[in-house]
Amino acid sequence: MKKERGQVWLAAAGLVVKNNKWLVVKKRYGGLKGKWSLPAGFVDKSETVDEAAIREVLEETGIRCRVTGLLAMRSGVIDEEISDNLLIFAMEPIEGELKAEQKELYEVAFLSPEALLNDPDTSVLLIYLIKNGAVQKLKQASSINPGDHFGYTTYKLFTF
Repeated sequence: MKKERGQVWLAAAGLVVKNNKWLVVKKRYGGLKGKWSLPAGFVDKSETVDEAAIREVLEETGIRCRVTGLLAMRSGVIDEEISDNLLIFAMEPIEGELKAEQKELYEVAFLSPEALLNDPDTSVLLIYLIKNGAVQKLKQASSINPGDHFGYTTYKLFTF
């Protein structure tokens, strides 16, 4: 995995809320193996980070969503050589049936923040978001074109 991604990693996650419950997953691999965490994954070429979040949530959980804003960014350096970056988007479910992607996940569920706080399998990031109120978010600005000379095929700006 480390060689495939190079030394700068960019990933996206979705915090999907329905009836005051959060959509969470238990991964089968990595540092979050067996822990409740957000559906997330790496950004593919030719997609924006918010599009990656939408795709990852759908692939992992079967739920199609729309982005309502940007909640947080996590950035760290692994072993002094890999820049690991994750953008977390606020999302609303549109449609779909809850179903865990079997190769990557043990489980998928909508759980209340209280249930997550009381579960020893909840990831540190989720606990932080719950305790510190994942409420304020950057919204996507529309109809912005920085200029055709840049050659963007997609351009998005998230701001207060």
